[in-house]
Amino acid sequence: MPDQSIHAARTPGAPTAEPASGAGGVSRRALLGTAGATGLVLGVAGGAVGYAAAPAGATPLTSVGSGRAMFHGKHQPGITEGLQACGHLVAFDLAAGAGRKEAAALLRRWSATAERLMAGEAAPHDDTGVARDAGPSSLTVTFGFGHGFFGRTGLEKQRPAALDPLPDFSSDQLDRSRSDGDLWVQIGANDALVAFHALRALQKDAGSAARVRWQMNGFNRSPGATAHPMTARNLMGQIDGTRNPRPADADFDQRIFVPASGQPAWMANGSYAVVRRIRMLLDDWEKLSLSAQEQVIGRRKADGAPLSGGSETTPMDLEKTDAKGDLAVPLTAHARITRPDRNGGAAMLRRPFSYHDGIDRDGTPDAGLLFVCWQADPLRGFVPVQRKLDRGDALSKFIRHEASGLFAVPGGAAKGEYVGQRLLEG
Repeated sequence: MPDQSIHAARTPGAPTAEPASGAGGVSRRALLGTAGATGLVLGVAGGAVGYAAAPAGATPLTSVGSGRAMFHGKHQPGITEGLQACGHLVAFDLAAGAGRKEAAALLRRWSATAERLMAGEAAPHDDTGVARDAGPSSLTVTFGFGHGFFGRTGLEKQRPAALDPLPDFSSDQLDRSRSDGDLWVQIGANDALVAFHALRALQKDAGSAARVRWQMNGFNRSPGATAHPMTARNLMGQIDGTRNPRPADADFDQRIFVPASGQPAWMANGSYAVVRRIRMLLDDWEKLSLSAQEQVIGRRKADGAPLSGGSETTPMDLEKTDAKGDLAVPLTAHARITRPDRNGGAAMLRRPFSYHDGIDRDGTPDAGLLFVCWQADPLRGFVPVQRKLDRGDALSKFIRHEASGLFAVPGGAAKGEYVGQRLLEG
């Protein structure tokens, strides 16, 4: 998990903090300042509900609350921002009789709501007030289209070839009721109430046009919980995401995003998200000794360094042997198998959440990883790596793939546009 498959992403970049100025020079922090000090008022635009200003001298938001990602841009939010503390993944199916017109109206509503919520404002309609005391809290909302969306909207000719169904893998034990979907929404935030507020608002916006197919809830370590920024750990205790691509890499955009000249044209600057619910068999994993766990992964548990030596970021020496002549990094080690140079250069940006959905009747935890990975083409990113893992990954004995989805995520919406407008109105 630490390198290329089910592992958590290394934070590719901190969320953008944008304490935008309000009318009359009042800052967002003053507008959203103190718990209990805000109330609901009618906004000036279209009667939309907005949060009232806090009294003068109100306590500013904390750094967690003030973090803000931008809705409009070249790419949708929720791809290159840093890992958030909590999140929701939700798939919707269009309702019977709903087609292209209804889908366009839904994406227009969703985009308007996401823009307001990501700015720390109230939802445009019937806001619940759940998040009125908080700032944006680095909220991101991301929208994607599943394979079935195009048939339901009469847009089959616009369906990308890269959205063809994923092949079957030997490790799959998929629950089809929790897989796929016409529409996919990813919500992330550093405050649980802010994330829930967005989830509830978007669900209400769906109205009669779409119904929830499945929902999954996840979490990561909270910002500031460690003495310094570091690569995340997963529920197996492993440092996870060491070799994740970074936006500063020269080939990052080429690997992660569809080029502006790519096909179909509506996917320009977009990406493809593979979503997998991967259950960790923690009772079995935790019976292994520390040394055995490290042999499975190929890295030290304490600091993520390769078993061939060095620190977390030291290149792995695949030929190094120990005193007995055995390879320091076993042939079946997860970190060895998932290396891009062992998979034709295949790379993907992993940006997942951990999950824990309670304890089964036999006492085993239903816990693991909501794996989300981003790539310009899943046939060159996720698929070759997963096929390689199927053929001999030592970690496969301790995980189970229980749900799966593949979604086309269009580029970001320009100011005044909604997500998917170039597809639905092109």
